[in-house]
Amino acid sequence: MPSQIVDEAVEGYMRDLLANRDDPVLLEMEQLAEERGFPIVNRHVGVTLEILARAVLARRVFELGSGYGYSAYWFSRAAEEVHCTDGDPDNEKLASGFLERAGLWDRIRYHVGDAVTSLRSVEGDFDIVYNDIDKHGYPEAWLVARERIRPGGLYICDNVLWSGRVVEDPPQEDVRPGWTEAIREHNTLVSDDRRYLSSILPIRDGVMLAIRVD
Repeated sequence: MPSQIVDEAVEGYMRDLLANRDDPVLLEMEQLAEERGFPIVNRHVGVTLEILARAVLARRVFELGSGYGYSAYWFSRAAEEVHCTDGDPDNEKLASGFLERAGLWDRIRYHVGDAVTSLRSVEGDFDIVYNDIDKHGYPEAWLVARERIRPGGLYICDNVLWSGRVVEDPPQEDVRPGWTEAIREHNTLVSDDRRYLSSILPIRDGVMLAIRVD
């Protein structure tokens, strides 16, 4: 059975420590996710993304999969240029509305279309590439992203524990056939790349961190 990665009470405690952030735009974005059942990284992971961006002095960030800009909200608080991607033009409209009111839209470059294709089309290296696309695309996304990150930069990927399915054989209740195997393949590819030092943060649904060391 899919499992809660962190004990629910502990997860709640960690989220409660961040409840004092009262930006009305952030609250609206979180409310919309709850109303629509839209997958966002949640506030705990969001703060972690901002901390990581500040830690590596990130100037340029590329997001593979952005939805209506929740993760971009956190990255753009730290970085000067955040490239967002999504296949739905309505999400770009939502993102512009939210991030404009948050005073962050001038840092955003939004690409409507396939995320990996968009990454290939934008020149230059990045301080961070963040991956949160449909899971069957994770291996290809990594193979492209790893070549575009500067030494000392980060690759970050969400949902790499996939509610514990990555340790199930066969995976249970895999509503997207093949996604668990794609995540496993992705995690092995990242771990085996000697140019990167990687680990998984067991928060929310598992966050892969890989820093380029060579």
